[in-house]
Amino acid sequence: MIKSLLCVFLLSVSTGVFAANITIKNANNGPLPNAVVWLTAGDSSSVIPPEAPYAMTQQNREFKPRILVVPQNAKVEFPNADSIMHHVYSFSKAKTFELKLYKEHPKAPITFEQTGVVELGCNIHDWMLGYIVVVDSTIFAITDENGHVDLNANAGEYTLSVWHSGFSDISKIESQTITVATNPITYKVKQEIAEQIDFATDEFDDY
Repeated sequence: MIKSLLCVFLLSVSTGVFAANITIKNANNGPLPNAVVWLTAGDSSSVIPPEAPYAMTQQNREFKPRILVVPQNAKVEFPNADSIMHHVYSFSKAKTFELKLYKEHPKAPITFEQTGVVELGCNIHDWMLGYIVVVDSTIFAITDENGHVDLNANAGEYTLSVWHSGFSDISKIESQTITVATNPITYKVKQEIAEQIDFATDEFDDY
């Protein structure tokens, strides 16, 4: 076991690629789950998103996943897995759009050209709330229940960015310069985190 770990360490050092061990904490120093975390290199060129579109599904009158992270210029589909209609929209600065009443699949995916937080709603089901976080990176993840992520990155200096749906200003992203090497990284957010409320769905509508 020790020999295997040593081999992994030596391989990482020789290639310069590390699993950046990052923990995000709230203002009270507790772990912060469901935080979006991404790394941006100072010398990074334009982000090239994958060809295949991402998906933000409506299922059981909810957005799934509730938070979707995509690189800049990514395409996102909005499939409706319910037997009822949805009317998806966003008035966010990063992307304003509207998909009027539809079932199954809209005709084409939507491209998200601008970085930022896109808040989603449904014009029929008011409790439905989702987020698409568009980032200038392909190195990103969402923290687990322990506020932890592992991000594979080359050794060097990066901007660490953090966003959470409980931020008092959801358009505000926190960031800090870090160095990716072998040492774990801890970041404590400055904003207080509002309690996340799960709204009950209405099972008696006709849409």
